[in-house]
Amino acid sequence: MQALVLAAGRGQRLQPLTDRIPKALVEVGGVTQLERTLSVLEAAGVQRIVVNTHHHAEQIESWLADHSSAAEILVSREKEEPLETGGGLVHARHLFYDDAPILVHNVDIITSVDLKALLEMHDPSRCLATLAVQERRTFRHLLFDEVGLQGRLDVREGRRADTRPAVGTVRTLAFTGIHIVSGTIFELVEESGAFSVIDLYLRLSGEGWLIEPFDVTTAEWLEIGTPERLRAARQTLSN
Repeated sequence: MQALVLAAGRGQRLQPLTDRIPKALVEVGGVTQLERTLSVLEAAGVQRIVVNTHHHAEQIESWLADHSSAAEILVSREKEEPLETGGGLVHARHLFYDDAPILVHNVDIITSVDLKALLEMHDPSRCLATLAVQERRTFRHLLFDEVGLQGRLDVREGRRADTRPAVGTVRTLAFTGIHIVSGTIFELVEESGAFSVIDLYLRLSGEGWLIEPFDVTTAEWLEIGTPERLRAARQTLSN
C-alpha cells in the first residue's frame, strides 16, 4: 500500500508560528504532526509514503532524513508554489506504484479514523475514490446520495454546487482530509497547476464516476489549522 502526506501548505492561518517552522513540524502533545501522521500510516500497513513539501521544505526534508521508518519515505517537492491537494497529488504521480490505490492524508489533522477499514472498503474495480467523512458542523459540506458524491454546499458563502441530479436522500457530510484514490485517476485529470482535489472529484462525479463516502462520524477528529484549533488540540491531548 502507498500513501501521500500533504505537507506543502504555507499554514498562513497559523502565522506567526509558521513563519519559522512548517505546519508539519508543529508539535501537539510533544509529537510533530508529521511524525504522528507517518506513525498512523505505518500502523495501517502502508509501505511507501510520499511527503509533498514547499513551505520550509528544507526543514521537513532534514527531519525526514533523520527519521527511521518501516516504510519507504519519498519526497515530492513543489518548487514554484504549493499546488494544493489536487495539484500536489498529480505532481507526485511518478513516485507511486502504477495504478495502485493511494491513501491521501492531510498533515494537519489528528484522528482515530480506522485507516485499515478505509483501505478494505475501497474497491478500485468500481470506485474511483473513497472519502472519509463525518456528521459534524462545518462551513463546507459535501453532498452524498445513494449513488455517491453528488455536490457541495458552502454555508459561509451560501452556495450549493450540484454535479448531477440527486438519487434518493441527500446527506450533508464533512470531509476529514483523508481519502483513498484509485491510481487510474491520473488518466482522467484535465486540470493543471494548483487545484483542489475536491473540485476534481466533483467534476468526475458529474461525469458518472463513483466517489463513495466512508462514514467515520464516531472517530475522534481534530485539526490544527488555526491558533484556536491548535490550542484546543493541545488541550485535548494533554487531558
